[in-house]
Amino acid sequence: MLVSNRQEMLKKVWQEYISGGLPQHSEIRQIVLDSWERCRKWGVSPLQTQVEEVISFQGLDNRCAKNQELISVALPIMEKLYHFVAGSGFIVSLADNEGYLLKIIGDQEIASTAQNGNFKVGANWSERSAGTNAVGTTLVVGKPLQIFAYEHYCKCSHRWTCSAAPITNPADNRFIGILCLTGLYEKVHSHTLGMVYAAAYAIENELALRNAWTCCELANSQKEKIIASMAEGVIAVNEKGEVTQINHACCQLLGFSENRALNQDIYILLGPQNNLLKKIIAQKEEVTDQQISIYNLYSRQKIQCTVTSRQIKADYNELQGKVLLLSELKRTRKLVQQILRNQAHFTFDCIIGSNEKFMRSIDHAKAAAESTSNVLLLGESGTGKEMFAQAIHNNSDRKEGPFLAINCSGIPRDLIGSELFGYAEGAFTGAKKGGNPGKFELADGGTLFLDEIGDMPLELQSVLLRVIEEKRIMRIGSSEPISVDVRIISATNKNLWLEANKGNFRDDLFYRLNVLTINIVPLRERKDDIINLAAYFLHKLANQQQKPINNIAPDAREILLSYGWPGNVRQLQNIMERIVNTIKTGTITADIIPDEIKEVKHLTEQPSSHQDCETGNEKIIIADLLKKYNNNLSKVAVELNIARTTLYRKLKKHGFRNG
Repeated sequence: MLVSNRQEMLKKVWQEYISGGLPQHSEIRQIVLDSWERCRKWGVSPLQTQVEEVISFQGLDNRCAKNQELISVALPIMEKLYHFVAGSGFIVSLADNEGYLLKIIGDQEIASTAQNGNFKVGANWSERSAGTNAVGTTLVVGKPLQIFAYEHYCKCSHRWTCSAAPITNPADNRFIGILCLTGLYEKVHSHTLGMVYAAAYAIENELALRNAWTCCELANSQKEKIIASMAEGVIAVNEKGEVTQINHACCQLLGFSENRALNQDIYILLGPQNNLLKKIIAQKEEVTDQQISIYNLYSRQKIQCTVTSRQIKADYNELQGKVLLLSELKRTRKLVQQILRNQAHFTFDCIIGSNEKFMRSIDHAKAAAESTSNVLLLGESGTGKEMFAQAIHNNSDRKEGPFLAINCSGIPRDLIGSELFGYAEGAFTGAKKGGNPGKFELADGGTLFLDEIGDMPLELQSVLLRVIEEKRIMRIGSSEPISVDVRIISATNKNLWLEANKGNFRDDLFYRLNVLTINIVPLRERKDDIINLAAYFLHKLANQQQKPINNIAPDAREILLSYGWPGNVRQLQNIMERIVNTIKTGTITADIIPDEIKEVKHLTEQPSSHQDCETGNEKIIIADLLKKYNNNLSKVAVELNIARTTLYRKLKKHGFRNG
C-alpha cells in the first residue's frame, strides 16, 4: 500500500474511533488498537496539539544526572545512528524509563518542527501524557515498535513516523530507557526500525561491557584491600613459583618489601633459612594451621608462626599456583588473652558469705545491677571489689557486652591516658600505625571497671569527668570525638571524701562516681565467714590438685579466727593455697598453719591502721615501732597487720625518711 493511501485509510479509522466507533480488526494493528483503548481509558485527549507535561530545567538536570551512565554510553551510538540518516529528515532521541526525553540530536529543521508538539527534551512522551507513540507504547509493550502517522492517538503526532526500541540494564534486565528515530511520515521505512533496534542493542552491549569491567575492577580492588588490611600475612605464587600477590603483614614477617617480592622466584627470595616454608609451597598437599619457625631476612630472627596453604586452580582443575596464610603465634596468643580479659566470669553465686553486713553489700550490689547509674565500691585491698564489679555486670542488661578492668595505680602516670582513651596515629614517638583504641572504646556497650580510682592523676580526672558527662572520648593526638556507651564501676580503698577535701581528688568527679555506693566489709569484720571461706578454698584447691583434704581441725580454726587478715579474702585464699601445696595429711591442723599467721599479734592487742586513722595516733605508733624494731620495716608491717606497700604509703604520708 502506498504511504499516502495508508495515511488516508488510517485517518478515517482514527476519526471513526475518536467519534466512538470501533474499527475492524483488519484495518489497524491490534497493538495500536490496544494502545488507543488505554489512552481512552486514561482520558488522554486525541485532539491535543502538543504534549502538556514538560519538566523544568532543574527537573531535567536531575533526570540526566540520574541517567548519567545511560547518556554517556548512548550519545556516541546516537551520533553514529544519525550519521547514517543525516540530511534525510530524521532526529534521534533518548528517553528515560518514564518516557521523559533526555537527549535529541539530528536535523535542526526537523527538530524545530517537532518542538511545535513539544517533542523536546524535558517533555513526557509516555502514553498517559502523549497518547499512542513509539516512545510511550514501547515502554508499555516492552519491544521494538514503529508508529506511523494516524496510528498516533494524538493530533500533535500525526505528521510523524517514529521507530523505537527499549534499552535494558544487562545487570537486572530492567528497562532503563528508549531509543527513538523520528521523521515526517513520508520518510517511513521498515529498515528504520531495524537500525534503531541494532543501535539499542549496541547500547546494551556497551553497558554490559562497562558493568563487567566495573565488576572486575571492584572485585580486584576489594581483593587487594582485603588482603592489604589483613593482620595475617598473605602471599600468592603462580605455578612457576613467582610471587603474584603479597601483603604488608607478610612482608614484615619475612623481612622484605613488596616491590622486591612481586614477580620474583619465591624459592630464591626466601633464602636457605626458610627451607620448611619452601617445602610447604612446593608440596601438593595443603596444610592448615601448621606451626613452623620462619626466618626474618631483615631482623635475622626466627618467628613462630602458623601457616595455612591452599591450591589455586582454574575452572578446568589445572593447578595455577598456591596461596599461603601466615599468622604470628605471639599475636594469636595476645588476641586470645584480650578476649579472655574482656569477659566477666564472676556472678553473685560466686560470692561466698553469710555475714549480715556482707549480705547487705550483696543486696546493694544486686540493686545496682538493675540500675544504669555509676557505682562506687569501697573496701580494703583483697575484699573482692572486682568480683563485685563483675557480678554487677553479669547481672545487668549489659552482660552480653564487654567487661574491661584497669588498675589506675598499676599503670605509669604517663601511660594511663592512652590506656583509657587510646591514641591516634602519630600521637607520639612509637605510636602504632593506625592508632590504638583505649579501654573506653573497647568497653563500648559494656562495663569499665576503674580499680584504685583514688590514685588517678588529677589532670586525667578532668578528662574522665568530661567523658562521663558527654559520653564521648577523644584519642590522644586526635581531635575527632568518638561516642561511647560505657557504664563505669569504680573502686578504691581510700576515703575519697577526705581526698577531695585535701585537693587530691576532684569533688565534682567524686559526685559523678558516687551515685551508688557499696561498702564491702573487711574480713576481720565478718569473722563468721572466715571458716566457710577457708573451707571453700580448701575444697576447690584440693580438687584441683587431687588431694584428699577435707577437714580443718579446731586448733587450726581458732588460729584462723584470731588472725586479723590485713590482706582480707585474697590473703586467706593465698594461705589456703600454700597449705594445700604443703600438707601431707587429710586434715589441716595448727602446726600446718604458716608461722606468719600463728605468731602475729591479735588485732585487739595492737590497734589496726584503720583504728589509728580514726584516733589520730597512727604517726606516733609507727614511730614507736620503728624505734622498737630498729627501722626493720618487715617487722613493723607484721606488727601492724598491714602489707609492706601499705606501710610505705603511711611512711610517706607522715613524712618519715624511710617513705
